[in-house]
Amino acid sequence: MNKESDPQINDQWIVSKRGSKNPVDPGKPYGWLVEKERTASGEIEDTAIIFLTNRECPFHCLMCDLWKNTTDLSAPVGVIPDQIEWALGQMPSVNHLKLYNSGSFFDERAIPEEDYRRIASLLSNFKTVIVESHPKLIKEKCLRFRDMLKPELQVAIGLETVHPDILCKLNKQMTTGDFSNSVSYLTSHGIKSRAFVLLSPPFMTGSEGIYWAERSIDFAFNSGVECCTIIPVRAGNGAMDLLIETGDFGRPDLHSLETVLEYGISLNAGRVFADLWNLEQFSNCEKCYHQITSRLTEMNLRQELVSRDKCTCDL
Repeated sequence: MNKESDPQINDQWIVSKRGSKNPVDPGKPYGWLVEKERTASGEIEDTAIIFLTNRECPFHCLMCDLWKNTTDLSAPVGVIPDQIEWALGQMPSVNHLKLYNSGSFFDERAIPEEDYRRIASLLSNFKTVIVESHPKLIKEKCLRFRDMLKPELQVAIGLETVHPDILCKLNKQMTTGDFSNSVSYLTSHGIKSRAFVLLSPPFMTGSEGIYWAERSIDFAFNSGVECCTIIPVRAGNGAMDLLIETGDFGRPDLHSLETVLEYGISLNAGRVFADLWNLEQFSNCEKCYHQITSRLTEMNLRQELVSRDKCTCDL
């Protein structure tokens, strides 16, 4: 990549490259869905995801586009439980739930601690509840919420990459030490964690993207996480589009995602998933796209390697 053109990446620069936010109803989640996921016990079960409408995350990460569906103001006490109750009334009964709020569940400015007890009451019929958090916000508050819950609490944390220079450029405002310390804290209190790992963040070549995603998976499992999700980095948030123009970011391809997923599963260290959202943007071959996405889906569910099919575009 073009190292001489690296911008001074900070909150101001990232925010200045944005477009407009999407219109959202602050009284309802901006989305929900149910998808199949292989559980830690090896069963394939339906898992619901509620995308809570919430204030913007205070950490302005370079690659993030979750701000598009956020509000400018904090949700008053009672609004987040109302959103959860509304979504649960729309969806079928499932055993597992992910609560994603475009930031950190344990950010007091996002979800008031006064709401924890009612949220826990609404979730009493689930087996597991997964929330997301920046590592710097994983403290005693996690334990207080866990103690209110009947289902098992799990926490998803964005590791992103263990490349020392590029992690800093992502404006994540964390270190790999912050990540490992937060996982250790959760583990010591009986709370399972999972990691988000980026495939091909900016300022990497394609081969570097694969290498550092694999090293990041290694680090995450060595830190004690139970599960890793590989997220191919996308454009579309303003800053990433500009980095495409300057040659500092290139979208990963599906073959790279396939390679990293195969590596992660082969470790037998825990579950490893490929994020399958909107994968068509990473493909230049329609035939390949359907073959690979089918194989990725199968590997996600089986947690076993699936042989590759050669495509005419490989010839």
